[in-house]
Amino acid sequence: MRGSALCRPRKGARPAAARAPGPAMGRKKKTLHDYAAEFTDLGVKRHLLEPGGAGESSVVETLYCKSCELPMRVRRDRILEHLSSGRHYRNRRLVKQHGPRAPILLSAGSDLGTSLSMQLDTPSLLSQPSFILSTNPCITSTGTSYGMVPSPPSYHKSLIPVHPSAISSTTSVTSAREDQKPSTSTSHPSAFAALHMRNAPVPSKQSAQRLVISEASNSVASGGSVGRYSSSGTSGSNIGLALFGVGLGNKALFQSLMEENGCCLLYIVEDQLPEVERAFNTEFLANTRVLRQQDADIVLNDQRVSGAIVCSPPEAASEIVIDALRAGKGVFCEKLPSLDRQTAEACFDEADRCGRPLVCGFYKRFDPALQFLYKKVHDSQALGRIHRISTVSSIYPAASLSFLKKSGGIFYNAAVHDIDIISLLLGESAPDTIFSLGHAFCADMAYLKDADTVAVSMKFPSGAIVTLDVSQHCTKSCDQRLEVHGSQGTLRVDNQNPLGITEHGTSVSIYSQTQADRYKEAYRELFRHFLRTLKGKEPPVITKEQFLWTIQVAAAAEQSWRNGSAVDLRNEAIDVSLIKTEIM
Repeated sequence: MRGSALCRPRKGARPAAARAPGPAMGRKKKTLHDYAAEFTDLGVKRHLLEPGGAGESSVVETLYCKSCELPMRVRRDRILEHLSSGRHYRNRRLVKQHGPRAPILLSAGSDLGTSLSMQLDTPSLLSQPSFILSTNPCITSTGTSYGMVPSPPSYHKSLIPVHPSAISSTTSVTSAREDQKPSTSTSHPSAFAALHMRNAPVPSKQSAQRLVISEASNSVASGGSVGRYSSSGTSGSNIGLALFGVGLGNKALFQSLMEENGCCLLYIVEDQLPEVERAFNTEFLANTRVLRQQDADIVLNDQRVSGAIVCSPPEAASEIVIDALRAGKGVFCEKLPSLDRQTAEACFDEADRCGRPLVCGFYKRFDPALQFLYKKVHDSQALGRIHRISTVSSIYPAASLSFLKKSGGIFYNAAVHDIDIISLLLGESAPDTIFSLGHAFCADMAYLKDADTVAVSMKFPSGAIVTLDVSQHCTKSCDQRLEVHGSQGTLRVDNQNPLGITEHGTSVSIYSQTQADRYKEAYRELFRHFLRTLKGKEPPVITKEQFLWTIQVAAAAEQSWRNGSAVDLRNEAIDVSLIKTEIM
């Protein structure tokens, strides 16, 4: 029968018992060295981890791109996507022309408080000194010259004035002495070291190409709407800026960009021109050149540009951030630089190596009301020992599904900012334990396997218990509240209503306030802080360690929600050696 013939062994085949030994099922996992051997542009780096509790050091290997000096995720699709990107080809071409760069030093270890020292004066391919633009940098003509002055040395300076009007207090103790300008960070990073003068960047081959610009911007011309600096040391000069990405940017940030004196937006890099027209008025765009992403080299090679504002999603922001830093630009990343810890750490290390500031968009710590609360809680010790902190963050209008998907979801888009504020108020990097509950009331959010309403509970080493209530559902107005309960009283930040009217159960909202309206002042002060870092007056208040701990806690909160169990962070050190491998 045919059926029996199919069961007979093939002619010349060895019996099963005589075959060479090997695994019965599955395929062998490829190692990092296998990937490095397969792709010539990849290599393997070794990191020496600091001694742990047992006092023994260990060596960790990481896969990285030789041309871009970036860590790679061990997935074939991600590797191929990176190697075929235009950014990789540019860096590969530059390496061939100028030779390899000095290696990036990646700090590794379980304690983020201590990291390897960064070399601030290591030269890079596209490095250039930081410049303050003099005369009128918004005019482009063949005969115009610009005075280029290195940034002055940085020093610590208080960020914003205090406005206590939005805070109600039930404390019974008043502090004996209060500083007029509270600190905004639990740590005080050292100022940037003095920078060596570096060569100008290599001209781009795309400089001769025709620029793709909007109908309202035919040239970069000066206008009366652009302000001038009047502060000491920069009189009569503007800071040249470039904006990368508009569609996902915050309206409050764009408003600050248009209203702030002392800066000039020279370029907008955005493929969707309607997004640019919706975000900025025609009069403002008359002074700005709009380019597509493929022409980003023109921006990076323009020495008039001192700072880059990156509003791209985290998956694309890291590439722009590192390219801008290597081109000698200071960077303000409105979203997270990356959701991947290794990539985010590489962005901060690149900023240290190039000697340029990298400012992250944790905007809530710049809110005047929360600044005043920080002064009372942390500096004046008005509440005594902190027992409980509770926050409510209901966003209005709700973010779009595409925005949440690109920004990493509710934990990385919304909860991460509350986590940053909590760590700032308590002066503690991370909780001992964290537990999250969440649900997707919107069917589309459930399809994305994300939540639109979450509750996060945390207990910190000091004993303080924290609850975060974050929601994308708010029908009338945004709901932003925070309460701090201590041994000697309570402080509460309520919703800011300009009318001073409190509504309960009314059918029509008396005053509708959006998220951008609520934190308009916070974004303005954050943007001003970025301008001061470009001038060298102060270093970024958000350090690498603070940022890495914050996204680590956000990741633990998401992990707790997905697994349905609490996450213990006391015995879980942040491990840079965690590498995902695929089965070939």
